[in-house]
Amino acid sequence: MSFRPVLLVVEPTDALYRGHCLESVAAAYDVVVVTPGPLSWETPHVIDHEAADPYDKQALLKAGDALARRHTIAGVLTWNEMLLVNTAHLAQHLGVRTDPPEVLRACRDKATSRNHFARHQVPSARSTKATSLLEAALLAERTGYPIVLKPAGQAGSIGVIRVDQAEQLPHAYQFATAGAQTWSGENTDVLVEEYLDGPEISVECVTHQGLTTPVAVTRKTVGFAPYFEEVGHSVDAVDPLLPAVGPVAVAAVRALGITTGIQHVEMRLTATGPRLIEVNARIAGDLIGRLVELSLGIDLPRAAADLALGIRPRLTPTRQGAAAIRLLYPETTGTVLQRDIDPDFAQNTEWLDQVSWITAVGDQVTLPPTGDVDAARVGLLIVTGPDAETVAQRLRLAEDHITVVVQPGHTPAGEAEQRAA
Repeated sequence: MSFRPVLLVVEPTDALYRGHCLESVAAAYDVVVVTPGPLSWETPHVIDHEAADPYDKQALLKAGDALARRHTIAGVLTWNEMLLVNTAHLAQHLGVRTDPPEVLRACRDKATSRNHFARHQVPSARSTKATSLLEAALLAERTGYPIVLKPAGQAGSIGVIRVDQAEQLPHAYQFATAGAQTWSGENTDVLVEEYLDGPEISVECVTHQGLTTPVAVTRKTVGFAPYFEEVGHSVDAVDPLLPAVGPVAVAAVRALGITTGIQHVEMRLTATGPRLIEVNARIAGDLIGRLVELSLGIDLPRAAADLALGIRPRLTPTRQGAAAIRLLYPETTGTVLQRDIDPDFAQNTEWLDQVSWITAVGDQVTLPPTGDVDAARVGLLIVTGPDAETVAQRLRLAEDHITVVVQPGHTPAGEAEQRAA
């Protein structure tokens, strides 16, 4: 019989990007999960399971009750952006620690977030809801081009597009509106926002009992303009930006009323200083948590589990290095004919931490804007080093040893139009 606390994880998602999260949590605590269907990759890490649609709040509560009858649930956690609100409802229902669902909903709703930032004087982008193309056009003229159109309730840059002139607005508004409807979004509003010009970063934060600690800065590489597809990230344990941007991230978390959990706080470094894009109240995607661990030795998934149980997490760095990830996109939409890495290089390169393939030979890949990250990426690689400059050089070297060949295929309907927009 185990005497470890039992943590309920809602929809652990996938093995590639989130497997390290579940593995870390299961190393410290007994884990039960709610997933939409049968267990697969999660099996070695969990002691029990209920199948239910986690997007259906009542179904999720019912599944939580079933697990609670068999185990004493000490905490509830998710790292799925789209399930933050339902997970808070479940935690309340089971009587375990959580911020109120309304707080998580404010994070999920970018319009509400902007209002909180403005009220608390946290530097952010000017932003207004648009209910029609005409209203978007009027707001764009008032804001001044370039602008950004984005769904208020989505994640992962879905439906986000930069618009440089009025002629591009009809296609862009259609793109943003379609993005807002993805996954039957709970919020289908579209925002017209001031474009923030400057490098994009994020600050990875940990909040315990209302005290927020900025842990690391993630420097981002964004591609596929006018879209905002993230194609790479890097973390340096001694990034000199942290003292400047950390207080802004802390102010943003406080403005939203968050008192516990992990936050991925996105911002841009503009000519007038750091300005907020959004606060995501969960561990960052794209294996950024893994980069933090490789660079600083801080285990964010374990910290998230500790916080769900009311335990102060360990945030003292045990490493001082850097790590980076490159997300591999082909040059064209089509069929994958080859994707591999030189085996001698892969086997004999100590600083090459991970190479993973997302597609197989024969698979179709579809670049943005038609294809999302699941359809567009061929693979990923992670490298480590003593500092940011070294890992940047090593990324380039590793890419030189990777071969990706894609036979161009038929461009899905609408892609040419949207790219022209």
